[in-house]
Amino acid sequence: MVGPLEQAILALMIFVIMLGMGASLTPRDFTLALKRPYGLMIGVVSQYGFMPLIGFILATTLPVSDTIKIGILIMACMPGGTTSNIFTYFSKGNLALSVLMTVTSTVFGVLLIPLVLVLYAGALDLDIPRENIIATLVLLLVPVAIGMVLRKLNANVGAVTEFMGSMLAIFFILFLIVSWIPRNWEFLLTTTWATYFGSIVLGLFGFALGYGFSILLRLHPRNARTVALETGIQNGPLAIAIIAFTFSGTEAQSIMAVPVLYSLFIVITSTMVTLWFRRVNTANEQPLPNGLL
Repeated sequence: MVGPLEQAILALMIFVIMLGMGASLTPRDFTLALKRPYGLMIGVVSQYGFMPLIGFILATTLPVSDTIKIGILIMACMPGGTTSNIFTYFSKGNLALSVLMTVTSTVFGVLLIPLVLVLYAGALDLDIPRENIIATLVLLLVPVAIGMVLRKLNANVGAVTEFMGSMLAIFFILFLIVSWIPRNWEFLLTTTWATYFGSIVLGLFGFALGYGFSILLRLHPRNARTVALETGIQNGPLAIAIIAFTFSGTEAQSIMAVPVLYSLFIVITSTMVTLWFRRVNTANEQPLPNGLL
């Protein structure tokens, strides 16, 4: 399903994406976040509270195999992806909050992803090797730290690295569409409706819950859009990488079905949501206050 070439590109892409994520940050960003952490706390709750629960419900109710259930759970427990930063920008959201939420969910993910996966996998009597997942997540923090150092040494290098990381996320998804779909056309035709349903609605439910939760808490509309996109857009390439480095053989290929399909469809659903956000009348919105809320 994902061959050696795709895996090599994926490894390089994940490194550059994390590098770019780190290059987008400065110590001042963390100072602002700590002074007004409300938005980030909402993001963490949405990412590791709502999304894993949605994944668990889908894995429990849909008529799918155990490997597909594992794929749904892993996809649901991923942090926000850098793709969400791009869609946040086009939807007139709060880009600074989006980037900080993405990084925060990634850093928190080193601890929370294994814990949440073990919790829900245990409830479904599924075996997930958490040690391999923890090792992979810890390694991913290295390029984030390197990116922050690059930003500190040279702001221009940091900006270019940040841009490359965001563009590579889109490139990989487009690469999958061009190269993966023709080779796996039979798989797409024979995949059950339940696998498609789980892969697509996971993001849609994330958008709805993230946005509803933000409105309930009376966040500024720009921040509400940001939280919605950050909640619904998970890091699909990271999920594929974790599966590739954690599982092997046909089991890995089967588990990958969900994050691959999710990555293919999330661009479509995110575009639709972004277009809807842009249609919302923002002329009467109050100016966004300083900080993150």
